[in-house]
Amino acid sequence: MRFLVISALVLACACEDTPPPRTGLGYTANAQRAYDEAMKEFNSHNWAESQPLFTEVKRKFGHTRFARLAELRIADADFEQEKFAEALREYKAFIHDHRADNEDVEYARSRIAETNFKQISDSFLLPSADERDQAAIQDAYGDLTSFLKDYPKSKQGPHACSLLEEVIARLVRHELYVARFYLARDNFEAAVSRVQFAIRNYTGNEACPPGRATETKSENAFGLVPDALLLLGETYLRMHRADDARTSFQVIVDRYPESALAIQARKYISGMGSKG
Repeated sequence: MRFLVISALVLACACEDTPPPRTGLGYTANAQRAYDEAMKEFNSHNWAESQPLFTEVKRKFGHTRFARLAELRIADADFEQEKFAEALREYKAFIHDHRADNEDVEYARSRIAETNFKQISDSFLLPSADERDQAAIQDAYGDLTSFLKDYPKSKQGPHACSLLEEVIARLVRHELYVARFYLARDNFEAAVSRVQFAIRNYTGNEACPPGRATETKSENAFGLVPDALLLLGETYLRMHRADDARTSFQVIVDRYPESALAIQARKYISGMGSKG
């Protein structure tokens, strides 16, 4: 009898240490319950508190989709805490580990682009940041454009377009800033080159047709075109290239008549005409 009691106790202990089965409805249901509990903390903006719970979902239920979702939520929690370097690393690791082209990978790619966007510093407009601080904004531009190209029908597309519009506007403003920097130093050719580069490379956005962005701002790349053309015309005037200057001003008048700069463009054209 004593032997039977001991045997029963040993079996009971062994059963407690046995991990739950990795298949079946019970396993999946338990995974969802654990994930939902973690999401309660996440949705309450308790980002740090939610992460250990998601880690447990990954550890205990690695053979379910909830484990993959938990990986993304851990990265999202870092993103929300502005731990952008950590979030970026986690999103990239997710894509590396789950190479299948599915909606989870699509989501991770969109978040990589947004994370790079969040790391853009306003200091990139400073003269000393001409080349050094362009990495984050160029990464955001490349990630957003490639994402929109690879996933043209993505549900994240409108938001990605909003981010891309702002990135492009920042790039254009940077080019115009640098052009004015050169113009102030009478480096006219360099100024013209930067303005033309901005117009040629950043004012045509096929990935985001008008109306697709969810949060279009009043000043975007297209709204900055009159600024670029006016600066180009003014630079041509300094170079004594009257015909090229007139062409730049006339484009503003013809294509952007509602722009406040159209008035200034007309004044330039009128003044050039009176001179002969």
